[in-house]
Amino acid sequence: MNIKVNKESKKVTVSVSGRVDTNTSPELLEQLKKAMADAEELILDLADVNYVSSAGLRVILFAQKTMSAKGSMSVAHVCPDIMETFELTGFTDILNII
Repeated sequence: MNIKVNKESKKVTVSVSGRVDTNTSPELLEQLKKAMADAEELILDLADVNYVSSAGLRVILFAQKTMSAKGSMSVAHVCPDIMETFELTGFTDILNII
């Protein structure tokens, strides 16, 4: 998994590529915590993510809860397989998917 963070004032875009699973989700969590520290808007770009495990879903849910308390979060470029996972888990009702 690779993570790129792009900060523009209070807007942060976190682009992720690869698999978000039990092995990689702790790294994503740490990067998101840093990125969200002073952000008011978070965009989580999953264009190059091909798999999200339950551990990855927990990290995304953490980010959503954190950002809803102080701003907004959107998830962008979700592939059909990940979208199906979001639909089955009810995440489509929680997340702003663009």
